[in-house]
Amino acid sequence: MGATCWPYEPELSSIRRKVAAMSGCDAKEVRIVVSPYRICPLGAHIDHQGGTVSAMTIDKGIILGFVPSSDCQVLLQSGQFKGEVKFRVDEEQLPGNASKLNNSGGVNDSSVVLEECGWGNYARGAIYALQKRGNHLKQGIVGFIRGNEGLDSSGLSSSAAVGVAYLLAFESANKLKISPTENIEYDRLIENEYLGLRNGILDQSAILLSSYGCLTCMDCKSQAFVEIALPVQTKEHRLISSPELNRNLNVIKKQFKILLAFSGLKQALTTNPGYNSRVAECRDATRILLQASGIEGLEPILSNVEPEVYEEHKSKLEATLLRRAEHYFSENKRVLEGLEAWASGNLEDFGKLITASGLSSIQNYESGCEPLIQLYEILVKAPGVFGARFSGAGFRGCCIAFVDTDRASEAASFTRKEYTKVQPKLASQIDQDKMVLICDAGDCACVI
Repeated sequence: MGATCWPYEPELSSIRRKVAAMSGCDAKEVRIVVSPYRICPLGAHIDHQGGTVSAMTIDKGIILGFVPSSDCQVLLQSGQFKGEVKFRVDEEQLPGNASKLNNSGGVNDSSVVLEECGWGNYARGAIYALQKRGNHLKQGIVGFIRGNEGLDSSGLSSSAAVGVAYLLAFESANKLKISPTENIEYDRLIENEYLGLRNGILDQSAILLSSYGCLTCMDCKSQAFVEIALPVQTKEHRLISSPELNRNLNVIKKQFKILLAFSGLKQALTTNPGYNSRVAECRDATRILLQASGIEGLEPILSNVEPEVYEEHKSKLEATLLRRAEHYFSENKRVLEGLEAWASGNLEDFGKLITASGLSSIQNYESGCEPLIQLYEILVKAPGVFGARFSGAGFRGCCIAFVDTDRASEAASFTRKEYTKVQPKLASQIDQDKMVLICDAGDCACVI
């Protein structure tokens, strides 16, 4: 992650000292996993339907310092959560133990499990995933994990970053050579099977595949990965057409910053069954469209419906299902248009598509709540903002915006002021210096 100069050396030194004190090792022996948070500029709520999505990491995330233990023991401490986690890597990890903590049936937000259940479940889930794929682990770790304060419930996929961090640490300690695409599947096992969450693979894919200066695009139906990238010409990459961007990665920093604007909402999705019900509604819409077109034997996900079939038979969908399907097909189109805009360096058009994505999430997917909708509307009006939308499901957390670098501070100040007017109580619960953060693009997860 050298391109973004994150994390800063004082952070690394502090964690190395902490792990050294826990383990009795020299601080120079401590290894560090850096696992970034991600944003999703375009492709909201369509990964579980096999849609095309885009993502980018930011220069904030999870830092896990560790040393291999002398045996199978795992000892973990956290900068966010109390207590210690202890277990052995040769113990069989059973997903039912974690699933009992998620028995409401309506949970999709993995941050909920991270916060409300035993925070060590992600480490145990990493062992579960590695064991299930036939890896024999003999080496535990002594580790200390910490994320950026206040970002663990913000819709930035902090929990996927945690899962990836543990995978990389256990693999490093046991000298396992696992590819990024394999780790995407391993983290899916942590979230879907071990923790019992119903989410797609966008988050871990972004965290593991992103590269600084690139917009990572993923076809969730075929799980084929493409990057709209700078001048490395391979079958997986194509050039951004802007000559200015092709000359110098640092131009990206000069062109835009990423704003994270926090609502102050901490309410978990466990109390709102909306996410899983919307997934079910998308599948119901698919069944009707496939049946109307005489197509049989396909999985009921909207990517199995051609746009022409949708246009021909959408009148057969009742209003709610029509809105869900309309969001999918319009969002999928926005992603493809957004890739072209990004590749040409057209941040104005790219931003307009992000804002349209946010509006469709509100009107068609019917996600969001009043504070986040208000925050979205404020960001859209903020000076220098190219585009804005929710980060995550839109039931709590934050909104993201792409903003002109020269006007980032002005936009942040405007957003703080206007949000405080409409939500004084929520705004009062946020540190004013952290209500709106100005970030840069990030890099992929790695051991440094």
